[in-house]
Amino acid sequence: MKLNKSVSSFLLSLLLLFHVPVSHGEVLPEYRLKAVFLYNFITFTEWPDLSASTIVLCFYEQHPFGRTLEELNGRQVNTRAIRVLLKKRDESLLDCQALFIPNAEIGNLTAILDMLNSKPVLTIADSEHATERGVMLNMQIKDEKITFEANLAAARHAGLTLSSRLLRLATKVYQ
Repeated sequence: MKLNKSVSSFLLSLLLLFHVPVSHGEVLPEYRLKAVFLYNFITFTEWPDLSASTIVLCFYEQHPFGRTLEELNGRQVNTRAIRVLLKKRDESLLDCQALFIPNAEIGNLTAILDMLNSKPVLTIADSEHATERGVMLNMQIKDEKITFEANLAAARHAGLTLSSRLLRLATKVYQ
């Protein structure tokens, strides 16, 4: 996968965090790169009154990340550690600060967003039109590049602040 220059330099420094051996011309698997995006999304998001020592990143059991989640678990974001939790479809999501909604669950998107009910949970997906439907950050592959869109209105509605440094890299920002 090719990445544009600004995104690739942004990601290159973070790849070191994941100890990814990259040689010239080597292609990283899609969801390993998307895990780096998840880390960045969390890094460049501010939650209201987040005093916990961890940031809980939730995934449904049917997620496409494989063992990459193990690399996210325990990673530091400023002074907090990421804690990865796997959730079943009927479990509460209110203990999550960030939630990845896989394509397999996108049919339940309205119910998922209703369950969160404007709570400060960063919602992330990689499904077509997810930002238009209320997901805050949505990764896509365009021209062999991972890009993302942002729904700033949804983030504000949940009391979250997305950094301007992050929003500058978005291909589209919904106000």
